[in-house]
Amino acid sequence: MLGGGGARAAYQVGVLKAIVQFYPRNHGIPFKIVCGTSAGAINATSIATHASCFHLGVRKLEWVWRHIHAKKVYQASIGGVLKHLSKMALKGVQSDGASSSAGSLFNSDPLRGLLSDLISFERIGRNISSGALDAVSLDTSCYNNSRSVTFFQGNPLIENWQRARRCGQRTRLNTDHLLASSAIPLIFPSVRLNQEYYGDGSVHQLAPLSSPIHLGADKIMVINLESPHKVQPRELEHHPKTATIAGHLLDTIFSDTLNSDLERLERINSTLALIPKESRENLPLKQIETLVIKPSEDLSVIASRYFQDMPFAIRMMMKALGINEHSDSSVGSYLLFEQGYCSALIELGYQDAMCQIDEIKSFFNIQSH
Repeated sequence: MLGGGGARAAYQVGVLKAIVQFYPRNHGIPFKIVCGTSAGAINATSIATHASCFHLGVRKLEWVWRHIHAKKVYQASIGGVLKHLSKMALKGVQSDGASSSAGSLFNSDPLRGLLSDLISFERIGRNISSGALDAVSLDTSCYNNSRSVTFFQGNPLIENWQRARRCGQRTRLNTDHLLASSAIPLIFPSVRLNQEYYGDGSVHQLAPLSSPIHLGADKIMVINLESPHKVQPRELEHHPKTATIAGHLLDTIFSDTLNSDLERLERINSTLALIPKESRENLPLKQIETLVIKPSEDLSVIASRYFQDMPFAIRMMMKALGINEHSDSSVGSYLLFEQGYCSALIELGYQDAMCQIDEIKSFFNIQSH
């Protein structure tokens, strides 16, 4: 399971890079179920298209992240930014029915082209048919009814599910599903799917671990993108800036619900462990083993070192919002789609995974040679 976090998702590639080196070059992915949210959904889907060759999937994904530029994700030129902001300003004074375009701070049209080049969706069906993959899913948030919707593609035995304010729907995944799952609120535009409008899957995500469990998982590796804060809690001398609050909101959207769900899972596991095995057979619950890997360093601090790598127009926009290399806002760490920063996150992910390599080997039952 790959969590969301914009540019922070480069970290996940480093973790996968550490794991893949313990498998033969022609080995398939060691997880038959791949789930993702937001930018994690893009990584998850890319890996799913290479389910029959783990090495190739990770290598391709690493190449994309090490050669990423903001202009490949959103319109970053001065003219393009001004044109888009002017369009959004005009939209703001029009009536709701006068414009069919979605409101957003950035124009994400370049991302559509990147995803079209990166993801071969027809490979997902072939990998499922061959048994190399059981299912791949991505989470979205439906703005029409405030529900969390998991779109999945998997083997015929997996059924749709329905729970309070969340559901799973079988479909043939395409670029629009990925754009919807990664549409960070206000920053990227919502996407229309099946006559409804969808945005980032983290917004209405009540139970992030629900998707892999419904798809059949009994062991879940989670690559979370929550990072430790650079400073200890302190008494504020003034009201927090808008940029600081925006950073807190993004941190909450992408991490808090997942952490709460992990805690809930551990409580359920502890409770089930107290019940004799013969008495568990009729319970609609099962123990789920988890392995959580997350950054050991503050990603906002790393982002501050590469702030000047942002395109000029984006830097100026960030500074207008009160965000610079010295601010305590984490917003930049989500939007800094540049080579230096993403490469640094890949290296950090690799190092963090290697520090947990014994746990990883045990989790995947990797034999030492």
